[in-house]
Amino acid sequence: MIIKRCFLLCLWAFQSYAQVSDFEGVNFRKADSIALAYKNETLHNLPELAYKLTSNLPTEVEQFRAIFTWVCGNIANDYALYSRNMHKRQRFKSDSLKLENWNSYFRTLVYEKLLKRNKTICTGYAYLLEELAQLANIDCKMIHGFARTSTIDIEKLDMPNHSWNVVKLQGKWYLCDPTWASGIPNSETFQFQFHYNDGFFLPNPKLFAINHYPVHKKWLLLENKPSFQMFLDAPIIYGEAYTKLNVHNEPLKMHNIIRKNDTVLFKYELLKPIKREAISLLIDNGSGSYKIYPKSISNEGRFLTVAYAFKRTGFYDVHFYIEDALISTYTVKVKKAKS
Repeated sequence: MIIKRCFLLCLWAFQSYAQVSDFEGVNFRKADSIALAYKNETLHNLPELAYKLTSNLPTEVEQFRAIFTWVCGNIANDYALYSRNMHKRQRFKSDSLKLENWNSYFRTLVYEKLLKRNKTICTGYAYLLEELAQLANIDCKMIHGFARTSTIDIEKLDMPNHSWNVVKLQGKWYLCDPTWASGIPNSETFQFQFHYNDGFFLPNPKLFAINHYPVHKKWLLLENKPSFQMFLDAPIIYGEAYTKLNVHNEPLKMHNIIRKNDTVLFKYELLKPIKREAISLLIDNGSGSYKIYPKSISNEGRFLTVAYAFKRTGFYDVHFYIEDALISTYTVKVKKAKS
């Protein structure tokens, strides 16, 4: 019995960190080219679409990759619809009957827009990915939960606001987020722009958990599961972080309090090694901002540690960059040194 229990624990630990690096020997070029070849296909015959995307691919992961890439490249994010839903849900959150009626109507509206206009919100993305994968005999589930971005007020994050997926490949569960992988709004017009982010395809669960928290904690796919409060306290990480990082280690919190001359450590595990000169910090003190290139850097292979000492009291927004990619944001309150 003890041996069996140890085996199950080891198996779970192994499964818990399932990520795209498990498939480093797989070339996704053919899967991506098939997805591109069927660009602008309609959604009126999902079994036929699933067959077209997967029938000429030999492995489950390649088949799922073709489906994921197709969904991300052909379905636009409807931000106006998302905002309308969030507004209604906040308005009706204290009236269960009105909330239930709205949710029922909204589900119909989401799928109608998806079919007619290839536009949707996160629920539609996750639903479509699940349907196409299941039609290809790939076990895929829609996951509901909480998501954090730089524009979300965590003080109002009292009900689930996002959906994503888990998929079972070669007997292990993996995470993915087709909504965030598909693109971003234009910063000036707020209109959706397709801009595929491959970092949301089977990312490391430890990184994913910083800005995704499922309603059912088992879908964190982590042995040591963070609490919901830890999720709320975590720093902001951006989409580009998923293209550069495998794991975010420190700082653990968005808001940090230190003493004058104390050092803040930034620790990450990278997807691939980078040059020291690629690292910079943009620091805003409320009256202005300045960019620095830290001198204290430990960069051994994929493990990166950056140390920066704050020599003046004040309140700072600290933005961490790798090359031109904004990775994460923290705040640092620097108090007087102890006398």
